[in-house]
Amino acid sequence: MTTGPLTVVKCGGNPSVDSAGICADVAGLVAAGQSVLVVHGGSGEITRLAGKLGIPQRTLVSPDNVATRYTDPATLEVVVLALAGGVKPKLVAELSRLGVPSVGLTGLDGGMLRARRKSVVRSVVDGKTILIRDNLSGRLDEVRPRLAETLLQSGFVPVVSPPAADEHGHPVNVDADRAAAALAAALGADRLVLLTGAPGVLTDPGDDTSVLDTYEVPTTGAPGRFARGGMALKLIAAREALAGGVASVRIADGRVPGPVSRALAGSGTAVTMSPLPVPTADRSSVPGN
Repeated sequence: MTTGPLTVVKCGGNPSVDSAGICADVAGLVAAGQSVLVVHGGSGEITRLAGKLGIPQRTLVSPDNVATRYTDPATLEVVVLALAGGVKPKLVAELSRLGVPSVGLTGLDGGMLRARRKSVVRSVVDGKTILIRDNLSGRLDEVRPRLAETLLQSGFVPVVSPPAADEHGHPVNVDADRAAAALAAALGADRLVLLTGAPGVLTDPGDDTSVLDTYEVPTTGAPGRFARGGMALKLIAAREALAGGVASVRIADGRVPGPVSRALAGSGTAVTMSPLPVPTADRSSVPGN
């Protein structure tokens, strides 16, 4: 399906993430005969552009402490402009400068990412859970990998971002980490690297030295006691990739030189998934009991 081992790299949207270093590492992997697909967010650029246009931004925090961006129609326009018109061209241009053929895509291209719009989102405000019904976000439920496969087989590096298409073909915002996980699983990737503005999963968010070497995420439910804010979504994405058959998932620092190389060499946090519980035998059905 691909020309070599496939690595999916999620380039985080934190402004401190070293996108040039990521591109240089991608170029090195490609030169070594490996296949790479890049997925990117752009929270910093979205916030900057929204401020410039005077569009208020709002964060929703779910009852299990997962933080997401509230996406009204104006914010959805900002998301598309920031990602497809700002972040993506810079990544593609830098890869081109390094001699790497790449193609910029959104989840809408080729119907690659399909999502179901969330009719209701629960958010905690002042200690109370409220229902948000006008949020233009979606939950990924299908990946159509043919376009990405074709590009990878032809030696290109696909550079992918939200939005996705909902059940009616309308664009909806989706989480870029979970999009990276879904693409990694659908393409049979060997590894997924989620680069972010932190050294990995931290036991103390205020202490960068408290990074965990490994983190076991439960198979269902909240992603664990060290999952806070945006890290919770990354751990959910990691779980979805592992459940989809991706052998290696690592959350690592995107701010350091050579971020991909360092992650592949073992920096950051390796995410594993708790084994499924073994069903307990029904002793009443055992002969002699």
